[in-house]
Parts: sequence; C-alpha cells; structure tokens
Amino acid sequence: MTTKKMLVLLGTLIVAAVVITACAGPEGAQGPAGPAGPAGPQGEPGPAAAVQDSTCTQCHNETTIIVSKEGQFREHSVHGTGEAFERGEEANCAGCHGTEGAKARINAGLPPHDPSVEGVVNVSAFDCRTCHNIHATYTSEDWALTGAEQPVKFEYSDGTFDGGAGNLCSNCHQIRNPKPEFVDGNIDITSSRFGTHYGVEAQMLLGEGGLGTTGSPSTHYAMVENTCVACHMGEEFNHTYLPDVARCQTCHADVENFDVNGVQTEVEAMLEELHTLFVDKGMLDPETDLWVASASAPLKVPEAVANAMWNYKFVTYDQSKGVHNAAYAKALLQAALDTMKAYNP
Repeated sequence: MTTKKMLVLLGTLIVAAVVITACAGPEGAQGPAGPAGPAGPQGEPGPAAAVQDSTCTQCHNETTIIVSKEGQFREHSVHGTGEAFERGEEANCAGCHGTEGAKARINAGLPPHDPSVEGVVNVSAFDCRTCHNIHATYTSEDWALTGAEQPVKFEYSDGTFDGGAGNLCSNCHQIRNPKPEFVDGNIDITSSRFGTHYGVEAQMLLGEGGLGTTGSPSTHYAMVENTCVACHMGEEFNHTYLPDVARCQTCHADVENFDVNGVQTEVEAMLEELHTLFVDKGMLDPETDLWVASASAPLKVPEAVANAMWNYKFVTYDQSKGVHNAAYAKALLQAALDTMKAYNP
C-alpha cells in the first residue's frame, strides 16, 4: 500500500471515530457492585489501641499515684533532694549513698561495706528504682520493694532486723562503723568523728548497738506492723517519710505531739547535760559538736569514757530523741552521765 493510500485510510478512521462519539447517547446507570476481593493483611494497631491494651496503664494512668509520690520524694525527703548520694562514689559509702551500689547489694542480701559495691562510679541519686523494681514487668508488680522485705543481718552487731516493709530501711539505717577496740582498758581516739555513723535507727529499735549497756527491742519494733513504714509513711505511703502525729494516734489515742509521756523532753535534757560535760572536760568542740581528737593529737580515754562518747553519738544520730526506743536511749544516756560526772581527765 502506498503512502498516499495509508494517509487516506487513517483520515477516514479519524472521521469515523468523531462521528461515532458525537452520536453516543448519555451515560447509563451504574451497574451492581461486583463480589468482594480477598481480605488484605492485618495492619498494626494505632496508638490509642496500643495504649488501651498495654499493662503500662496499671501505673501510668489518670491518677496522681506517680506524680504525687515523686513530688513528695523530690521536694521534702533528703533521700530525694540529693543529700543522700553526695558521697556515693567513695568506696566506703557506695553501699548506701546512691542507687547503683545500694540496690545491687540489698537485692543480694549483702551488708553496707561489702566489697562488691566498692568503687561504684557514675552514681545516681535515689529515685523510684532505688526502692522499687521499676520496669521489670511493666505491671503494678513493679512496685515491689528492693530486697523483697528480706530480714537484715546487721553488719556491726549481732542482731537481725525483721520488721516487714521496714526491712528495706534497715539496710542503710544501721551502724556502719565498727565498735572500738581497747588495749588494757584504754583507747587512743584519733578521729574527731569517733562514734557511730548517722542513721542508726534500726539498731536503736532493736535495742542494740550501744556500748556497755544492754537493751531490748522497743514496742515500736515488736508491735508495729511494718515498723518504719507504718510510722513514717502510713497507709497513704507518703514519700516525704516525715512522721505524722495522726499515725501515732492509732496506738496513742490522746497524744498531740511526739513527746509521749515527756520522753523527748527527758532525752533532750540528758543529751544537753552530756554535751556540757564533754565540753567542760575539753573533749568536745561546742561549735561543731566534734571530738577534740586527731591522729596527731589523739584523745586517750578509758573504756567507760569511750563508751559514753559512743553512746552520746548513737542516741544523737538516732534523731528520734527517744521515740524509737525510750528505755534503751535513756539507759545509754544515764550510764554515760554517771561515767562523765565521775571522770576527771
């Protein structure tokens, strides 16, 4: 076919198409829907569905359970304000002053100075994870206590603290200095900080830890369920850890303050009298409340006097002014007073 004939044929076809299109009628009604195709693969749930099905909501929900406890802890407790972990990277302090060392050795049932926690670095301040097993199961079971309330064997005395939820507290709130050693009934005191460390409440409750005077567990240990937690946190689990007179009224119905039967007044007066005796005898700095002793100028004293010095610090650092164990605190102070009134350096 020649090129001329092909062009004529193509033109004819175009004209025919235009004519047919021009003659087409209006579009008809839509026909019935065809059968449904096979189902596609299941997609991922959206954000709302994921949250609704998550166990995280057992803790992270519309209640204030987390933010309220965190606020109490961060704003009003020395555990949360940073004071408790200032010395956490020191070898002798890591077992209590910081989350990493404390949690590791408490879970393992080890004492504060166990070698496993020496040299812990990058210590973080106490937070929820210190005392709870946060984000272990991502359920409300994560509120379980570190150490699972296991009884605590004291590091520097013979007793074992078994006070329910208060056991967690006793892991750190115990004497963390060894008892003094005497030679021929005397001792050279070479440190201005001779005596117990701060925070000795667990041993005071159990009625041990002092020197030269025996004691017994207080009613706050023997009769109060969960010991420390019951008085310092209450049923509301307040995380300031500040005791509340209202909690005392569960057992002491008519009390209006912590000075039940004048115990705090009596113990405070005994401490002040001892303080004066130590200062007057040139043994205690009245401004710093530290002993006048050092490695270069040791303070040589007989055993009874060293016991009095130790027990003065023990009762002072318990901080309850007799509330934790009134009978034991007063016995320790009375023995110390008797010794120091008779002592002439």
